[in-house]
Amino acid sequence: MKKFVDVILPLPLHSYFTYSLPQEWADEVQTGCRVVVPFGRKKYYTAIVRNVHYCAPTEYEVKEVSVLLDASPVLLPRQFKFWEWLADYYLCTQGDVYKAALPSGLKLESETMVEYNPDFTSETQLPEKEQQILDLLSAEPEQCVTKLEKDSGIKNILSVIKSLLDKEAIFVKEEMRCTYKPKTETRVRLTLAARNERRLHFFFDELQRRAPKQLDLLMKYIELSGCLGGGNVKEVSKAELLKRAAATPGVFNGLVERGVFEVYQQEVGRLDTALVRDTVPVNPLNEHQQRAYNEIIEDFKTRNVCLLHGVTASGKTEVYIHLIEETIRQGKQVLYLLPEIALTTQITERLQRVFGSRLGIYHSKFPDAERVEIWQKQLSEKDYDIILGVRSSVFLPFRRLGLVIVDEEHENTYKQQDPAPRYHARNAAIILASMYDAKTLLGTATPSVETWHNATSGKYGLVELKERYKEIQMPEIIPVDIKELHRKKMMNGPFSPLLLQYIKEALTQKEQVILFQNRRGFAPMIECNTCGWVPKCKNCDVSLTFHKGLNQLTCHYCGYTYQLPRVCPACEGTDLRNRGFGTEKIEDDIKGLFPEARVARMDLDTTRTRTAYERIIADFEQGKTDILIGTQMVSKGLDFDHVSVVGILNADTMLNYPDFRAYERAYQLMAQVAGRAGRKNKRGRVVLQTKSIDHSIIPQVIANDYEGMVDGQLAERQMFHYPPYYRLVYVYLKNRNETLLDLMAQTMAAKLRAIFGNRVLGPDKPPVARVQTLFIRKIVLKIETKAPMARARELLVQVQKEMLMEDRFKSLIVYYDVDPM
Repeated sequence: MKKFVDVILPLPLHSYFTYSLPQEWADEVQTGCRVVVPFGRKKYYTAIVRNVHYCAPTEYEVKEVSVLLDASPVLLPRQFKFWEWLADYYLCTQGDVYKAALPSGLKLESETMVEYNPDFTSETQLPEKEQQILDLLSAEPEQCVTKLEKDSGIKNILSVIKSLLDKEAIFVKEEMRCTYKPKTETRVRLTLAARNERRLHFFFDELQRRAPKQLDLLMKYIELSGCLGGGNVKEVSKAELLKRAAATPGVFNGLVERGVFEVYQQEVGRLDTALVRDTVPVNPLNEHQQRAYNEIIEDFKTRNVCLLHGVTASGKTEVYIHLIEETIRQGKQVLYLLPEIALTTQITERLQRVFGSRLGIYHSKFPDAERVEIWQKQLSEKDYDIILGVRSSVFLPFRRLGLVIVDEEHENTYKQQDPAPRYHARNAAIILASMYDAKTLLGTATPSVETWHNATSGKYGLVELKERYKEIQMPEIIPVDIKELHRKKMMNGPFSPLLLQYIKEALTQKEQVILFQNRRGFAPMIECNTCGWVPKCKNCDVSLTFHKGLNQLTCHYCGYTYQLPRVCPACEGTDLRNRGFGTEKIEDDIKGLFPEARVARMDLDTTRTRTAYERIIADFEQGKTDILIGTQMVSKGLDFDHVSVVGILNADTMLNYPDFRAYERAYQLMAQVAGRAGRKNKRGRVVLQTKSIDHSIIPQVIANDYEGMVDGQLAERQMFHYPPYYRLVYVYLKNRNETLLDLMAQTMAAKLRAIFGNRVLGPDKPPVARVQTLFIRKIVLKIETKAPMARARELLVQVQKEMLMEDRFKSLIVYYDVDPM
């Protein structure tokens, strides 16, 4: 009887697609395996098998599965359940979730292959670039376009290939290729003849007379492999053998030619290359940490989620380590989530000291091949007990999850913005844990308003840790009115005299300084002082940021770059001035003011790679850097022993953002940055520079009055129908035609109001109303927390379908942001 499979394609499609199974794979394919299937006229995709059945579709002709890629599933049953929840809750498709969840190396990609035509002859001389491509193909008759482009260095290679195709000098075809390739190593062994003892002695004698260097290399191989010891023969890599014997490849090749050595390829994992140090026992907890640990254990008996509200430097990580140890002692796994890749460096070292090779690390700065191998290891019997990672770690396969730790749970970087699924990793992790009947611990010094409300209303457990480790005092926070200082012309660029004095004192005493400015680049804006012209992005409604190191203006939304003009294109004036300041400008100014100081910058521009993060943090940790300048990356749980001064250069940029969470976020950022000061033996100082010295948030930050801040915010949000009392859904509409988009937005808002009434606000323009040439409008939907969200989502999708059924609205792009940050 014919078998069929329903599959999930990596496309934003709401339904499964059914394919027939060839007879040879009918008994092998399982739910969770990958298959290659045709889709459309010429496209092939890697799909995930969701169901295997015998029901043939009747409404369309069924295509056949092209390739079965797996002997066993790459997805576990609970992962499908998790995908379904994500797609349903965040109003996207399982195809969107699939694209976000699986590492690229587990998806086959279509690649354009170029094949040389051996019958081609030309009566005239070919252009230089075309001849160059043919020369490369004559050496290797079939190559992919990307390799040809790299080898030839020709930038506009597609036009060259098209010309050669027209002349029938080459053929072009599409092939499915896997981007993941297992890592292999060239290894050495004795040939079958050389393993004969009499024959081996003959080789010894011959080499002693004619090739003493080859004899030395052979003896080194025997020593490393132990092949004459009578025990197990160890495998020896060619690279290690040549290095240990200090021999040349020529000497090695001589032994291969004599029939002594043969080489072979062995697959080696990328994950086992780092040597794991000896582990140490966990540190004993102090009385405050022990009390918190006991309360968490007690809370977990009655609730699945608990909030650990611990001030900065209270030792929350030590409590986590004891909970991890207890969980893996019970034979269960732990998922430890962090908001930023920057944090994994420090936490990794602490966890590896205790748990060694039981720890796996997973984030996007790792090469894709390593992420594939971690995924595969998690499916094996030798899986990691602990996974440390950022938000994408929730997608990994777990077989025995027992505990999820969400560190710095308040961080907005846990929320995925673009593309879909626009999920919140904290909320998704709580649901994931519930599917395994596991516990979730949320840890932070400044909880999100929603989490605090859930904890104080009894939905979550609440444990507080209010004492800093080793009784270190909370830092002294000194507000500075920079508006008044600017009026008196006492500011030195972005620095107040007090901050400069404290920096000087810290450097004299060999202490360290952190300066926080939540804008990267040199200047957020360039302006013509004569006519007021400001360079703007051609694709987005934003001004371009000046990056001095690159000497260019860049859009932080779409990546568009524009060369800094020498004269104003509007009035031809030459007085172009920087407005505002970013981290790059701070770095420049600090180097001018303190030329002897060693300065580093940590922002998106300086941390493009994993090693860049690690180097910046390690240098600061080891005292090789005196002053660290950074964006919000420096605020997130980093632990440095010798920081005595922290400067918050402009608190107002956080307070003046048009968002209902601006007050909460500003408090969290300031409190977190302040917490980096005075970590050991000494009370730190924080200089908080602001033009809004009378703002109510300033005394709350100084007094570390989190509860005062959150009580005010809860009262305000209840009054104006915001979370945690109401759920928000932002409906975004996009189109290239602004006039048509306004009509679409008004029509959709009217349809939504007919269903949801005054719960609908808008449509309005968001702060950035055009990105990548698409105009944007936003409709806000406020839904009571007790209202059935499943029904609300049904109605939203129904309205969207009604809109797209109208011909004039066919080009409309609609997407949703549920629980926006």
